[in-house]
Amino acid sequence: MRRYRSALLIALFLSSAMLHAADPFLGRWTLDIERSKYPAASCPRQMTIEMTSVGNGIRYHSETYLANGTSFTADYTAGYNDLPTMVTGSKGVLLPVSLHRESLDVVIASYTSGLETRATSRRIVSADGNTMTVTTTSRDGSGNVFTNTGVYKKAHLASPNDFDLSRIKTDLLVSK
Repeated sequence: MRRYRSALLIALFLSSAMLHAADPFLGRWTLDIERSKYPAASCPRQMTIEMTSVGNGIRYHSETYLANGTSFTADYTAGYNDLPTMVTGSKGVLLPVSLHRESLDVVIASYTSGLETRATSRRIVSADGNTMTVTTTSRDGSGNVFTNTGVYKKAHLASPNDFDLSRIKTDLLVSK
């Protein structure tokens, strides 16, 4: 019985760890402006999102650069448990977010103010893991609803075999 219990605990731990390690949202994503759809004049000039594994959730960091030259960041750490968490950034405290995982490749992010949902983002990662589509529906200050779709490409790190010593500049002094 003791072996069975130990084996069960190990299996649960490994399956949880493997599921989290296989999270297709983890990594660095860059906005593909050509494939994205934003309301007139609101498309960022450049945007990156980076998600890393933390406990039973993620740490999210984004950097956005607008056409008018302004930029801002957003950061939070949240679990996929529908519990709201604070979002901070270069513009101060932002709307809290809660995350809900519909499936391995679909996550819903809800941004709330009081008891009212102000925006909802549906994040979907493609089957090959190289594209993330984020469709956000929100309301402006006048209550008008608008939707934008950001298409992101996954940034792949160079493999160790891609390391090129000729691109490194060194100024080494060798003493006798």
